[in-house]
Amino acid sequence: MNSTVWFLTSNQGKLAEAAHHFANIGMVVQALEVPDGAIVEPQASDLETVAEAKLRQALAHLPHEGALVMVEDAGLFVEALDGFPGVYSSYVHETVGNQGMVRLLEHLQSDDPVMAKRLRAASFHAVAALWDGERILFGRGECKGSIASEIQGDAGFGYDPIFIPADLDDDGESLTPDVLGVVSTHGKTFGAVGVELKHRFSHRRRALEDLMRQFPPQGTER
Repeated sequence: MNSTVWFLTSNQGKLAEAAHHFANIGMVVQALEVPDGAIVEPQASDLETVAEAKLRQALAHLPHEGALVMVEDAGLFVEALDGFPGVYSSYVHETVGNQGMVRLLEHLQSDDPVMAKRLRAASFHAVAALWDGERILFGRGECKGSIASEIQGDAGFGYDPIFIPADLDDDGESLTPDVLGVVSTHGKTFGAVGVELKHRFSHRRRALEDLMRQFPPQGTER
């Protein structure tokens, strides 16, 4: 079996997280470098299609035949906006920023904090796609929560300062807004908590763990 997974990313945080997971099965992860403009962002309505399109483009830049390659795509899906920004999350964040997203939802207010969270419900979704030399495997992860009424904190990146994750139960599953879980940010956004706590909720971690359950295929030698 190949001992290296080539990861199409320039994000060192993503690279380190993937390396941690693959190390558990004796594999290393390295960044796949491609020329500027070599990977074209597809126009699609779902993360799986975007990830697969990028993955197939990346195959032309592998260091050798039969190499393993992975891509990861994620997005913020807001229920009141019919899932927007979704696959366009990066572009929207670059265009209007976190303050723009807060303004889009400022009409959704309630004096009841539970109802406020339900009105502003959102979730992060991540898809990790891996070419194992024969087929594409998909790992999926989700983090449920809500959009804050104002920016909180400056840690993390992207939409972290406006996303409040739902509490988690003993099994790490998201709870409804009216239930206090065993893991909680107590109403704080990802931008206002530490990395270790944020990792407990991570949609990217969940996607990688889902991928690990599929790879390498049991009983298969490569």
